[in-house]
Amino acid sequence: MRNILHILVVVISLLGVMNAQGQTPPDKNIGVLNGTVRDQKTGEPLIGATIKAEGSSLGSISDDKGNFILRLVSGRKTRLAVNYVGYKTLTKEIIVNGSGSTDFILEEDALGLNEVVVTGYIQTKKNAKTSAISEIKSDQIKNIAGAGFNEQIQGQAPGLLVSTTSGTPGSSVFVRLRGTTSINAGNDPLYVIDGVPISSKTLQTISIGGQTTNPLSDINPADIENVEILKDANATAVYGARGANGVILITTKRGKNNAKTRINLDAEYGFAKAAKLWDLASGPDQAEIINEAWVNDGKPYATRPYRPKTEGGLGTPDEQSTYDRQSLAFRAAAVQTYNLSVNGGDAKTTFFIGGGYTSQEAIVKIQDYSRYNFRVNLDHKINNQLTIGTSNSVDYSIRSLSRTANSPKGILQASVHTATLLPIYNTDGSYAKYGIFDNIIALINNNNHHSYGLRSINNVYAKWNILNNLSFKSSVSTDLNNYHEKRYFNTQLSDGQPSGTATDATSIEQTWVAEQLVNYFTTIHDSHFVSLFLGNTVQKRNYQNETINASGFPSDQFQTISSAAITSGTTSASASGLVSYFGGANYSFDNKYSVDANLRADASSRFGKSNRWGYFPSLGAAWRIGQESWIKDNFRFVDELKAKASIGWTGNQDIDDFASLGLWGGGANYGDAAGIASSQLSNPDLKWETTRQWNLGLESSLLSNRLSFEVNYYNKYTYDLLLNVPVPGKTGYSSTIQNIGAMSNKGFEIQINSTNIKAKNFEWASSFQISHNKNLVEKLPISFSQYSRDWVRLQQGYPMYSFWLYKQLYVDPQTGNAVYQDVNKDGKITTADRQIVGNAWPTFTGGLRNTLRYKDFDLSAFVYFSVGNDVFNMNRFFQEHGGVRGTNWGLLKSQMRRWQKPGDITDIPRASTVQNADGSYNNDFQSSRFLEDGSFLRLRNLTVGYTLPQNLAAKVGLTKLRFYVSGTNIFTITKYSGADPEGNTAADQTNGTVQGLDFAIPPQPRQILFGANITL
Repeated sequence: MRNILHILVVVISLLGVMNAQGQTPPDKNIGVLNGTVRDQKTGEPLIGATIKAEGSSLGSISDDKGNFILRLVSGRKTRLAVNYVGYKTLTKEIIVNGSGSTDFILEEDALGLNEVVVTGYIQTKKNAKTSAISEIKSDQIKNIAGAGFNEQIQGQAPGLLVSTTSGTPGSSVFVRLRGTTSINAGNDPLYVIDGVPISSKTLQTISIGGQTTNPLSDINPADIENVEILKDANATAVYGARGANGVILITTKRGKNNAKTRINLDAEYGFAKAAKLWDLASGPDQAEIINEAWVNDGKPYATRPYRPKTEGGLGTPDEQSTYDRQSLAFRAAAVQTYNLSVNGGDAKTTFFIGGGYTSQEAIVKIQDYSRYNFRVNLDHKINNQLTIGTSNSVDYSIRSLSRTANSPKGILQASVHTATLLPIYNTDGSYAKYGIFDNIIALINNNNHHSYGLRSINNVYAKWNILNNLSFKSSVSTDLNNYHEKRYFNTQLSDGQPSGTATDATSIEQTWVAEQLVNYFTTIHDSHFVSLFLGNTVQKRNYQNETINASGFPSDQFQTISSAAITSGTTSASASGLVSYFGGANYSFDNKYSVDANLRADASSRFGKSNRWGYFPSLGAAWRIGQESWIKDNFRFVDELKAKASIGWTGNQDIDDFASLGLWGGGANYGDAAGIASSQLSNPDLKWETTRQWNLGLESSLLSNRLSFEVNYYNKYTYDLLLNVPVPGKTGYSSTIQNIGAMSNKGFEIQINSTNIKAKNFEWASSFQISHNKNLVEKLPISFSQYSRDWVRLQQGYPMYSFWLYKQLYVDPQTGNAVYQDVNKDGKITTADRQIVGNAWPTFTGGLRNTLRYKDFDLSAFVYFSVGNDVFNMNRFFQEHGGVRGTNWGLLKSQMRRWQKPGDITDIPRASTVQNADGSYNNDFQSSRFLEDGSFLRLRNLTVGYTLPQNLAAKVGLTKLRFYVSGTNIFTITKYSGADPEGNTAADQTNGTVQGLDFAIPPQPRQILFGANITL
């Protein structure tokens, strides 16, 4: 919007200047004033700034170098006003005697309260906003490592919960805005790039152990200008069916009118390494524990496994070796990124052209990510009424993948879970394999799993300014995503025996959107501002997948599907459509009082005919208390104080395309005759999942805008949940989707920004934000598990991601047995004694950013924290097994804290594999013993930079040259015993995303990057 206003200001000013230049000052003694208009912070020339003499029609406009020439009456005191969109107006009195010169230095207007801005579809004065919206500028995230921008925005906006579930680049990211609103329907926010709603769903179909790819990592973060987070219903209701989980608006970089062509090159190179790995028991330690369990189970000491070889044993514990597999699986990974862009424009055309390359090795071997990006943004003003433009990006990504997390044959299982006392090679030099685990070296040398993603996001628009304050915009957008996966298991791996197996899958998702929008705004008698909008959207989505499985290859040299003896394939396809009408109005009076109302109607093909239409209204109001005279007169340090409130309804239709239909499928053959069978029950009454949200907010700016804050309290209630409900087995089906249940999210958000010091050579600014959300399942007729292992439970009266476990009270100091809470007091420990003992939701999340500048040096430090979230440490569950899992499974070093003799005080019971008298087990029991506090504080980023002075940069033909060193995940403070408290095994289960499960997840790496920013 700023660019559009800039164009309008320039055009209007040119008309005024042309008129002025046709007139002669009344005094024949004419003087000439020249000078330059520059940005206070950067020193860059401001192109198109207006310089006008108050009380007359005399004026000028700065050129492409910021220079201006102004004709004035000589010898007369003249008051000049200098204006530029987004900057504070500067006034200055001067006297010109014949000729003179002066420079104007403009300060950016951080508030810009009277500026007319566009947020999504809505066009309002900035001071009239009634919604809860946070903005993230590119400078805040540009030095934070991460393949996708949704990783980089962690901790940057209150109410936004971002958890990077794996340290593998390009892997899935858990994003929630003001909590989770659904159980089976989607919970991700809607992402809109330059007006294009894009899909954030992974197209991956080949399992890699609970982990998935992050489709948003295919979008180049270097292309982003700013990000707006729309949180309350008044801001999101206009997006209707797509706004229930919040909206994230991304604006990419564009050229500027009358701007000199600039070439920008950004380059960085560095290294990443795991900050912490798992502390495993040594070979002698494990042998000792296995012997101990043998005896504790009542077996003869003389037949213990690890006894002298002369006695027929495997050797004494002290004779066992320790084989380090973790050092074989992990590495110091190289990271490099290069971005080149050209931007600029003349009076009619602006352009931005950019290309980028990123290569990130993972800290786990055989996992890599690389990306190629290209973007063209172009805007052209045909005449004063008509402007056309386009935004286009093409992104190509390549991934080397391997199974981790919840996969028994993954690389971390081979390196972390295999017992350290077991040799890596057999005596004949061949790979040693133990039980379900593949050999670590065999996995590294023979992994062959790759994916290739090609994505193109495009938008073309035409905007007709019918009148100065009335416009019509029409746009067509596409999001085209193609994802191809190839995996081959050769005969050196378990899944490749006896003669190799392969899978080849291709998924294609295509979305088309056509949108029409009319905007009108006007000011009446300087006190009444009115803004109206009306629009229509038509959206179509197609999805298809083809998967081919093959086995029986001639040899490992033949790996294409056509070489296999046995092949089978599956195909699937679906489509959906959405038709929408929306409109709204904003009214503000006297720059003090504002009210707005919006309504959106959506029709989705995913619901039954009688319930396809959903209607989503919203209402908001704001009162600028700081503009009242009793505040202005008595509290002069208050620059802005505004109270706001809103309420609205949004919908969710993020379910399968044919969820309401009864489906039939082929393949149910009768001998040689083809047959079909029913595969899904119909539900013609299926309707929208709806979220009602209200918001109360207070925002203020104090002390000449050096201190600002915003506080919001919200209440979200979601009803008619779209839920897969179990049905009796006699029906022939396992479940059907219905509208059942309700869920709530309540919380508050606080953000504080301060300019601590602002001097000529030193600046220091801080930003702090903290959020709290309480999630609760309000209505659910039946309780059921949310994860395949039956540890995470959905139950009325508790939050989602609640852990349903046996509660361990203590370890009996005399017997060494674990004592569990007997909930029903029947003297036995059974399933009836399991209870909810915690959940994965943090009580608070937040971040603190400090930015400092001393002369040409700059420093930025960002700390992120999460407090109160529980993590079920599955590594401890499987590796504090006390001998239950035998010799092949390794043990953690923590097992050495076990009870060994009467009087020992510990939380780890004695080593044993048998059942206790009350029916419980000391080990291999899903108990609260393995549930840990996952709170942490992390220095997410620390960047130190140096910018070469402009006069020195100019000598080598540069406009700007900056060098920097940036560190990510420098240190983490936590009580969590695992490698990373953010790790999440169940990144994207088919029955809904699950949080708080850590099972051999690659931890977040510590990265050091060296970079340079060059502008020509």
